[in-house]
Amino acid sequence: MPKMKTNKGAHKRFKSAKNRLKRGSAFRSHILTKKSQKRKRGLKEPQSVNKADMSNIKLLLCQK
Repeated sequence: MPKMKTNKGAHKRFKSAKNRLKRGSAFRSHILTKKSQKRKRGLKEPQSVNKADMSNIKLLLCQK
């Protein structure tokens, strides 16, 4: 049986850390002038993946 391949798009977007998956925030790429400094600082931090999405993302990353 062949090896499973990791989905490269998911591999670039998610990082694993202590039984959790971390992801970047949306709304951080452009039109930053109208957003407050506090909001932009909050978007900088990595977020954890929602529990409902965890199993699908783990399949994409070939994790158990």
